[in-house]
Amino acid sequence: MHLFRRGMRDGISIALGYLSVSFSFGILSVQSGLTVWQAVLISLTNLTSAGQVAGVGLIAAHASMLELFLAEVVINIRYALMSLVLSQKADSSFRLPHRFLASFGITDEIFAVASIQKEPVKPLYMYGLTFVPFCGWALGTWLGAAAGTILPVQATNALGIALYGMFLAIILPPARKSRAIFAVISIAAVISILWHYFAKWMSGGFAMILAALAASVIGAILFPVPDTDETAKEAQT
Repeated sequence: MHLFRRGMRDGISIALGYLSVSFSFGILSVQSGLTVWQAVLISLTNLTSAGQVAGVGLIAAHASMLELFLAEVVINIRYALMSLVLSQKADSSFRLPHRFLASFGITDEIFAVASIQKEPVKPLYMYGLTFVPFCGWALGTWLGAAAGTILPVQATNALGIALYGMFLAIILPPARKSRAIFAVISIAAVISILWHYFAKWMSGGFAMILAALAASVIGAILFPVPDTDETAKEAQT
């Protein structure tokens, strides 16, 4: 159990961050018409802040199941790539059942902590690293949803903004450092605005999906990532 305890210790800081973010998600869920336990159930079965926020927004907008499915695939596809990277660091004891279980808890923060481990990652460490943030996420959702039912509207609206502030905090620093990221974000915003005003027949869910895909394709064309071999040759020359 030493590995499990070490994973829990490493996950405490992640859990504290999730507690505040999921608090805002709980408030947003209640504002969107969900009950407290519906909000908690979403957090218990999903561990993705952006995906949950988008999903609740689509549910509130009465979007179709197809829109919800496609939106979640587009938003969460990065976790599949993270899983592939972590599979290269996995210990030999990480058999297929462990891989399925561990994949549920892979988030940006958990991936970052697991990927910087010097030794191969073992299942018990991964479970401990996931368990504490998972509890923090579910607890924060419950606290936020419960608070959303008793706090004044002015207070819940103010607290609900914190979640969008988190998203800005995620995209602005890398956008300042990378012209490519800034361009892709700007393209997605422009496409989304254009579709909002000139394609009112399109639902919000499909507009978001197409804007993200279109911006990603344009960004890949305008800012291609050079092959490793080409980059090495350029460095040598």
